[in-house]
Amino acid sequence: MTRGPDVLFIKPGSQKQLYGSLSDYSLTAIEPPLWAAILGGHLRQLGYGVEILDAEVAGEKGGLGWEDVAKEAVDRCARLTVVMASGHNPSASTMNMSGVSAITKRIKELAPHMPVALTGLHISALPERSLRDEAADFVIQGEGFRTLPPLIDALTAKTKAFGGIPGLWWRDHEQIMPGSMPEMWQDLDTLPMPAWDLLPMERYRAHNWHCFDDVTRRQPYATLYTSLGCPYHCSFCCINALFGEHRLRSRGVDAVIAEIDFLVNTYGVRNIKIMDELFAVNEKRVLELCGKIASRGYDLNFWAYARVNTVSERMLAAMKAAGVNWIAYGFESGSKRVIEDVTKGYKLDQVLRVVEMTYAQDQHICANFIYGLPEDDYDSMQETNALMQEINAEWANIYSAMAYPGSKLYDDAVAQGLPLPASWDGFSQYSRDCLPLPTRHLTGGQVLAFRDYSFDAYYKNPRYLSMIRAKFGETTMRHIIEMAEKSMDRKYAVI
Repeated sequence: MTRGPDVLFIKPGSQKQLYGSLSDYSLTAIEPPLWAAILGGHLRQLGYGVEILDAEVAGEKGGLGWEDVAKEAVDRCARLTVVMASGHNPSASTMNMSGVSAITKRIKELAPHMPVALTGLHISALPERSLRDEAADFVIQGEGFRTLPPLIDALTAKTKAFGGIPGLWWRDHEQIMPGSMPEMWQDLDTLPMPAWDLLPMERYRAHNWHCFDDVTRRQPYATLYTSLGCPYHCSFCCINALFGEHRLRSRGVDAVIAEIDFLVNTYGVRNIKIMDELFAVNEKRVLELCGKIASRGYDLNFWAYARVNTVSERMLAAMKAAGVNWIAYGFESGSKRVIEDVTKGYKLDQVLRVVEMTYAQDQHICANFIYGLPEDDYDSMQETNALMQEINAEWANIYSAMAYPGSKLYDDAVAQGLPLPASWDGFSQYSRDCLPLPTRHLTGGQVLAFRDYSFDAYYKNPRYLSMIRAKFGETTMRHIIEMAEKSMDRKYAVI
């Protein structure tokens, strides 16, 4: 068999398992595997051969099943095959583990001696369990920048010496050889641009709400980081499990501008998600970056995350001028007691003021709410529901609290013996097996039932639909009505 590239990165395709009936409807985004492109660019700069297989969009019809992905991986015969459990937000890694597991197992059945590694946020949170439970030879804890080059070199050498490689866990026969979290990559500007050319960029699409101004214009689409990590300690978030520290590292403004220029001029990208866990935090940097984007004169449509207690009017104005039309806020709860319990770090009286500031800039809000945080009961969840209706954001992500590995909620749930999903699919917000955490007052099934009730109440509300029609037109309103008619198949929802 002809030797393939030094490394093949695989993104599992899991839409049907994770989104149930919604996967058959064009609601969800199809996001490029950004971490694969970032690591691919880094390795290529060091002289390694790299390929990326995105199962979500591969194949003539777009999308490969897990069996076909495994066969394709074996055919490509890379020196190292890396199956990625990386998602684009804290909730999007663990739920991909069913695909990661199935693909890895099948590759090892077809080619037992082919080296396979696992990486991603979930893997970093549970490295020992991932290596124990899965068929992979290696587990990579952390970002991978310091782990992959020496691992590929060790596989190339006859000695196969894996000891001392930062972030690497591996098997020595039946014994698990532990690794440790490597040092974070300090200067992000020493990394090259992601290897966008290794991806079928024309096949990615933005979220439906991101393009409410024209829901037929969701492609092409790209995502990018201007910074990595977050300095905050919200108990429900697991994002820093990939990095090992609660820190924010920023890229230089010129490097970000160069990447935007490349995406626009090479692929005609208009819709862009800024992946930063917290974009609107440093006013000086936001003003400089957004000012340079605005000076380009591009017709861009960004969305980015902001925090209630860090955003300012000057930031919002600069962001709007650059094309940041959507601001995603983590409002989480309408209950003072619940917010304080999860160390969110802001006061509820700030919320409506920030909403007013955002609407004053003619920007749209993606409002994030979570039902089922530890202090929630029916009264507090009703407070959240009332706040959601009062804000009347153009889009609301309505979640149930999940104990994602790497979060304090997960550690607490394990320590207390609380019920967790029986499979990784159950960590998906939209799957049939979705099982939220119980609160101190409610079961997970009660939380899930309230969440689904609140979703229907929000998106079928005549006041909301009238606002959407006034801002975006009849076509977008009909799109939402059709979306809201989709019913969720739930195994555990209990009234």
